[in-house]
Amino acid sequence: MFRRKPIEERIAERVAKLPPLKEGKHFEHAPAKFIFVTLLVAVALMHFVGLAVVMHFS
Repeated sequence: MFRRKPIEERIAERVAKLPPLKEGKHFEHAPAKFIFVTLLVAVALMHFVGLAVVMHFS
C-alpha cells in the first residue's frame, strides 16, 4: 500500500540531484576535517610552548 523505495535508491536520487563538486573547495568528511584542524592547532601550540620553555630556561 505505502511501499517506499529502499534507502539506497532514495540516497542515490538525492546525490544525483546535487551540483558537481568544485575542485579544491570540497572536504568530504567533516569530522575528519575537524580532527585534522584540531591536531594541526595542537601540534603548533605544543611547538610554541616548547619554544617558550626552552627560551625561558636558557
